[in-house]
Amino acid sequence: MGRAFEFRKARKFKRWAAMAKTFTRIGKDIVMAVKEGGPHPESNSRLRAVIQNAKAANMPKENVERAIKKASEKDTANYKEVIFEGYAPHGIAILIETATDNNNRTVANIRSYFNKCNGALGTSGSVEFMFDHTCNFRINAEGLDVEELELEMIDFGAEEVFQDEEGIHIYAPFESFGAIQKELEGRGIEILSSGFERIPQVTKELTPEEQADVEKLLEKIEEDEDVQNVYHTMKEAES
Repeated sequence: MGRAFEFRKARKFKRWAAMAKTFTRIGKDIVMAVKEGGPHPESNSRLRAVIQNAKAANMPKENVERAIKKASEKDTANYKEVIFEGYAPHGIAILIETATDNNNRTVANIRSYFNKCNGALGTSGSVEFMFDHTCNFRINAEGLDVEELELEMIDFGAEEVFQDEEGIHIYAPFESFGAIQKELEGRGIEILSSGFERIPQVTKELTPEEQADVEKLLEKIEEDEDVQNVYHTMKEAES
Protein backbone atom coordinates (compact mmCIF):
# COMPACT_ATOMS: atom_id res chain seq x y z
CA MET A 1 0.00 0.00 0.00
CA GLY A 2 1.08 3.60 -0.58
CA ARG A 3 1.56 6.64 1.61
CA ALA A 4 -2.12 7.64 1.56
CA PHE A 5 -3.09 4.25 3.00
CA GLU A 6 -0.45 4.46 5.77
CA PHE A 7 -1.40 8.07 6.52
CA ARG A 8 -5.07 7.19 6.89
CA LYS A 9 -4.36 4.12 9.01
CA ALA A 10 -2.21 6.13 11.43
CA ARG A 11 -4.74 8.97 11.74
CA LYS A 12 -7.60 6.56 12.48
CA PHE A 13 -5.93 5.76 15.78
CA LYS A 14 -5.43 9.42 16.71
CA ARG A 15 -8.11 10.89 18.93
CA TRP A 16 -9.98 13.77 17.37
CA ALA A 17 -11.76 16.66 19.02
CA ALA A 18 -15.24 16.26 20.46
CA MET A 19 -18.35 16.04 18.30
CA ALA A 20 -19.13 19.71 18.94
CA LYS A 21 -15.80 20.69 17.36
CA THR A 22 -16.53 18.51 14.33
CA PHE A 23 -19.94 20.17 13.88
CA THR A 24 -18.32 23.61 14.20
CA ARG A 25 -15.84 22.77 11.43
CA ILE A 26 -18.61 21.51 9.16
CA GLY A 27 -20.71 24.58 9.93
CA LYS A 28 -17.91 26.83 8.73
CA ASP A 29 -17.48 24.68 5.62
CA ILE A 30 -21.19 25.17 4.89
CA VAL A 31 -20.91 28.96 5.23
CA MET A 32 -17.91 29.11 2.88
CA ALA A 33 -19.59 26.80 0.35
CA VAL A 34 -22.85 28.79 0.33
CA LYS A 35 -21.08 32.15 0.09
CA GLU A 36 -19.05 30.81 -2.83
CA GLY A 37 -21.68 28.95 -4.85
CA GLY A 38 -25.14 29.53 -3.42
CA PRO A 39 -27.50 27.56 -1.13
CA HIS A 40 -28.62 24.89 -3.60
CA PRO A 41 -26.58 21.65 -3.46
CA GLU A 42 -27.80 20.58 -6.93
CA SER A 43 -25.81 23.42 -8.52
CA ASN A 44 -23.11 23.78 -5.85
CA SER A 45 -20.68 20.85 -5.90
CA ARG A 46 -18.74 22.13 -2.88
CA LEU A 47 -21.92 22.31 -0.81
CA ARG A 48 -22.90 18.78 -1.91
CA ALA A 49 -19.58 17.51 -0.62
CA VAL A 50 -19.98 19.29 2.74
CA ILE A 51 -23.50 17.89 3.19
CA GLN A 52 -22.15 14.37 2.55
CA ASN A 53 -19.49 14.95 5.21
CA ALA A 54 -22.11 16.25 7.64
CA LYS A 55 -24.14 13.08 7.13
CA ALA A 56 -21.04 10.92 7.67
CA ALA A 57 -20.38 12.77 10.94
CA ASN A 58 -24.00 12.16 12.08
CA MET A 59 -24.74 15.88 12.10
CA PRO A 60 -28.54 16.26 12.39
CA LYS A 61 -30.26 17.22 9.14
CA GLU A 62 -31.97 20.18 10.82
CA ASN A 63 -28.55 21.52 11.87
CA VAL A 64 -27.36 21.37 8.26
CA GLU A 65 -30.50 23.08 6.95
CA ARG A 66 -30.24 25.77 9.62
CA ALA A 67 -26.57 26.40 8.75
CA ILE A 68 -27.40 26.73 5.03
CA LYS A 69 -30.22 29.16 5.78
CA LYS A 70 -28.03 31.25 8.07
CA ALA A 71 -25.18 31.28 5.55
CA SER A 72 -27.59 32.62 2.91
CA GLU A 73 -28.27 35.75 4.96
CA LYS A 74 -26.33 38.81 3.81
CA ASP A 75 -25.26 39.84 7.30
CA THR A 76 -23.66 36.46 8.07
CA ALA A 77 -19.90 36.90 8.18
CA ASN A 78 -17.85 34.87 5.76
CA TYR A 79 -14.78 32.93 6.81
CA LYS A 80 -11.38 33.34 5.22
CA GLU A 81 -9.20 30.26 4.80
CA VAL A 82 -5.71 30.97 6.15
CA ILE A 83 -2.75 28.57 6.42
CA PHE A 84 -0.16 28.78 9.18
CA GLU A 85 3.18 27.01 9.11
CA GLY A 86 5.82 26.44 11.74
CA TYR A 87 7.94 24.04 13.72
CA ALA A 88 7.19 22.17 16.93
CA PRO A 89 10.04 21.08 19.21
CA HIS A 90 12.45 18.45 17.85
CA GLY A 91 12.22 19.66 14.26
CA ILE A 92 8.63 18.59 13.57
CA ALA A 93 6.96 20.63 10.81
CA ILE A 94 3.36 21.69 11.42
CA LEU A 95 0.84 22.98 8.87
CA ILE A 96 -2.43 24.44 10.15
CA GLU A 97 -5.56 25.16 8.12
CA THR A 98 -7.89 27.73 9.65
CA ALA A 99 -11.21 29.33 8.77
CA THR A 100 -11.50 32.70 10.47
CA ASP A 101 -13.63 35.82 10.53
CA ASN A 102 -10.94 37.69 12.50
CA ASN A 103 -7.44 37.11 11.17
CA ASN A 104 -5.75 39.25 13.84
CA ARG A 105 -7.23 37.09 16.59
CA THR A 106 -6.22 33.88 14.85
CA VAL A 107 -2.65 35.02 14.21
CA ALA A 108 -2.22 36.08 17.83
CA ASN A 109 -3.60 32.80 19.16
CA ILE A 110 -1.54 30.55 16.89
CA ARG A 111 1.64 32.50 17.65
CA SER A 112 1.01 32.19 21.38
CA TYR A 113 0.64 28.39 21.16
CA PHE A 114 4.01 28.05 19.41
CA ASN A 115 5.69 30.41 21.88
CA LYS A 116 4.31 28.63 24.95
CA CYS A 117 5.37 25.19 23.69
CA ASN A 118 8.91 26.03 22.52
CA GLY A 119 7.93 26.02 18.86
CA ALA A 120 8.39 28.62 16.15
CA LEU A 121 5.74 30.09 13.86
CA GLY A 122 7.20 30.25 10.35
CA THR A 123 6.60 32.32 7.24
CA SER A 124 4.37 31.36 4.33
CA GLY A 125 5.89 28.49 2.37
CA SER A 126 8.32 27.47 5.10
CA VAL A 127 6.90 23.95 5.52
CA GLU A 128 4.04 23.61 3.02
CA PHE A 129 6.38 22.05 0.46
CA MET A 130 6.91 19.10 2.83
CA PHE A 131 3.29 17.98 2.37
CA ASP A 132 1.42 16.68 -0.66
CA HIS A 133 -1.96 18.41 -1.00
CA THR A 134 -4.43 15.63 -1.80
CA CYS A 135 -8.14 15.12 -2.25
CA ASN A 136 -9.93 12.01 -1.07
CA PHE A 137 -13.25 10.23 -1.44
CA ARG A 138 -14.83 7.45 0.61
CA ILE A 139 -17.45 5.59 -1.39
CA ASN A 140 -19.88 2.73 -0.85
CA ALA A 141 -18.04 -0.47 -1.85
CA GLU A 142 -21.18 -2.47 -2.58
CA GLY A 143 -21.11 -3.94 -6.08
CA LEU A 144 -17.69 -2.49 -6.92
CA ASP A 145 -14.41 -4.24 -7.71
CA VAL A 146 -11.66 -2.15 -6.12
CA GLU A 147 -8.97 -3.18 -8.62
CA GLU A 148 -11.20 -2.49 -11.61
CA LEU A 149 -12.26 0.86 -10.12
CA GLU A 150 -8.63 1.84 -9.56
CA LEU A 151 -7.79 1.28 -13.23
CA GLU A 152 -10.79 3.37 -14.28
CA MET A 153 -10.14 6.20 -11.83
CA ILE A 154 -6.50 6.63 -12.92
CA ASP A 155 -7.83 8.46 -15.98
CA PHE A 156 -9.37 11.05 -13.67
CA GLY A 157 -6.24 11.60 -11.58
CA ALA A 158 -6.50 8.89 -8.89
CA GLU A 159 -3.13 7.82 -7.48
CA GLU A 160 -4.21 5.41 -4.76
CA VAL A 161 -7.38 3.34 -4.33
CA PHE A 162 -7.87 0.91 -1.45
CA GLN A 163 -10.62 -0.69 0.60
CA ASP A 164 -11.17 -1.12 4.33
CA GLU A 165 -14.12 -1.77 6.60
CA GLU A 166 -15.42 1.77 6.01
CA GLY A 167 -15.59 1.56 2.23
CA ILE A 168 -13.39 2.27 -0.77
CA HIS A 169 -11.00 5.21 -0.52
CA ILE A 170 -9.70 7.20 -3.47
CA TYR A 171 -6.73 9.56 -3.11
CA ALA A 172 -5.60 11.97 -5.82
CA PRO A 173 -3.87 15.34 -6.20
CA PHE A 174 -5.86 18.34 -4.91
CA GLU A 175 -6.70 19.59 -8.39
CA SER A 176 -8.36 16.28 -9.40
CA PHE A 177 -11.25 16.71 -6.94
CA GLY A 178 -13.78 18.11 -9.41
CA ALA A 179 -13.12 15.52 -12.13
CA ILE A 180 -13.40 12.57 -9.73
CA GLN A 181 -16.49 13.95 -7.99
CA LYS A 182 -18.22 14.46 -11.34
CA GLU A 183 -17.31 10.95 -12.55
CA LEU A 184 -18.49 9.23 -9.35
CA GLU A 185 -21.77 11.16 -9.33
CA GLY A 186 -22.25 10.46 -13.04
CA ARG A 187 -21.94 6.72 -12.39
CA GLY A 188 -24.39 6.87 -9.52
CA ILE A 189 -21.75 5.75 -7.01
CA GLU A 190 -22.61 6.80 -3.47
CA ILE A 191 -20.03 9.21 -2.04
CA LEU A 192 -20.01 8.74 1.74
CA SER A 193 -17.54 11.54 2.45
CA SER A 194 -14.85 13.56 0.71
CA GLY A 195 -12.29 16.19 1.50
CA PHE A 196 -8.71 17.35 1.35
CA GLU A 197 -5.64 16.35 3.32
CA ARG A 198 -1.95 17.21 3.53
CA ILE A 199 0.12 14.04 3.54
CA PRO A 200 3.70 14.46 4.84
CA GLN A 201 6.32 13.35 2.32
CA VAL A 202 8.64 12.22 5.12
CA THR A 203 7.92 11.58 8.81
CA LYS A 204 10.28 11.70 11.77
CA GLU A 205 10.26 9.19 14.62
CA LEU A 206 10.58 10.61 18.13
CA THR A 207 11.06 9.18 21.59
CA PRO A 208 7.95 9.05 23.84
CA GLU A 209 9.25 12.07 25.76
CA GLU A 210 9.76 14.05 22.55
CA GLN A 211 6.34 13.01 21.26
CA ALA A 212 4.79 14.38 24.45
CA ASP A 213 6.39 17.77 23.77
CA VAL A 214 4.91 17.87 20.27
CA GLU A 215 1.50 16.59 21.42
CA LYS A 216 1.29 19.42 23.93
CA LEU A 217 1.49 21.94 21.10
CA LEU A 218 -0.83 19.98 18.80
CA GLU A 219 -3.53 19.80 21.49
CA LYS A 220 -3.46 23.57 22.02
CA ILE A 221 -3.74 24.20 18.29
CA GLU A 222 -6.51 21.65 17.72
CA GLU A 223 -8.62 23.14 20.52
CA ASP A 224 -8.68 26.58 18.88
CA GLU A 225 -12.10 27.40 17.44
CA ASP A 226 -10.61 28.83 14.23
CA VAL A 227 -8.59 25.69 13.40
CA GLN A 228 -10.03 23.30 10.83
CA ASN A 229 -7.16 20.83 10.32
CA VAL A 230 -3.64 20.23 11.65
CA TYR A 231 -0.94 18.23 9.87
CA HIS A 232 2.58 17.40 10.98
CA THR A 233 5.65 15.33 10.12
CA MET A 234 5.85 13.35 13.37
CA LYS A 235 5.54 9.59 12.85
CA GLU A 236 2.37 8.54 14.66
CA ALA A 237 1.99 5.37 16.66
CA GLU A 238 -0.76 3.01 15.49
CA SER A 239 -2.08 2.16 18.93
